[in-house]
Amino acid sequence: MSGQTPALEKSVLEGWRARLHAIIYETDTPAGRFFDASLIAAIVLSVILVMLDSVAWINEGYGQALYAAEWFFTIFFTIEYALRLACVARPARYATSFFGIVDLMAIIPTYIDLLIPGGRYLLVIRVIRVLRIFRTFKLFEYMNEGMYIVQAMKASRKKISVFLLTVLTLVVILGSLMYLIEGVENGFTSIPRSIYWAIVTMTTVGYGDIAPKTSLGMGLASIVMILGYAILAVPTGIVTVEMVHASASQKSSQACPSCCGEGHDIDAVFCKRCGGKLN
Repeated sequence: MSGQTPALEKSVLEGWRARLHAIIYETDTPAGRFFDASLIAAIVLSVILVMLDSVAWINEGYGQALYAAEWFFTIFFTIEYALRLACVARPARYATSFFGIVDLMAIIPTYIDLLIPGGRYLLVIRVIRVLRIFRTFKLFEYMNEGMYIVQAMKASRKKISVFLLTVLTLVVILGSLMYLIEGVENGFTSIPRSIYWAIVTMTTVGYGDIAPKTSLGMGLASIVMILGYAILAVPTGIVTVEMVHASASQKSSQACPSCCGEGHDIDAVFCKRCGGKLN
């Protein structure tokens, strides 16, 4: 037990770091809501400017102004990223978290552009940071729904893997049959191209760039189309069952002062990721 005491003490923030953490990571105060709303507005505006910069006539007329605005936002987000690291007890945990990596990737492209021209267009990745809007406007239950989907996908990965392997086997068999039936003269020039046709048809995409011409080929195509509708329903059922299990427990929107982890149980006292004490 004595070995856990330093970790718990380290997770408690005091003074300016505690106040800064409440503003940056929490949305229960007017200051926190204002900070997040301002941040989202800045993210959206910076992404719009990057997209406008890719338009030729806008770049020719306002390129310098857009470039200056880009550096303004990059410096702003760099300072914000540094403050996020400064007001958590374990900066490395936040830096390696999903939002920590996204925050870092949102500022790196501009610096990369100094070495590799055109790298700044990767700044559109900043749009991912708009996910913070779920916390800002008290829409955390929607974030929970997203987490339910992720958990359901993880829980059903083995079943879905078997399903995908079965589908892969089917398209290989059906594509090979169509190659034998239609042949080169009808556009099925190879087995890989015929497998491509089977995938496009079974997924109901139907590009139409290649189609059977013979009666037997049309009959097989009809079977593939009907089979496609039946197959598409299988993964939906698998994931839906797992989502029901994943949604059994509710989560809170509180961010851990130590690692900024979220998704804790309503009655949680300690962070389930780092063990730090919650506020």
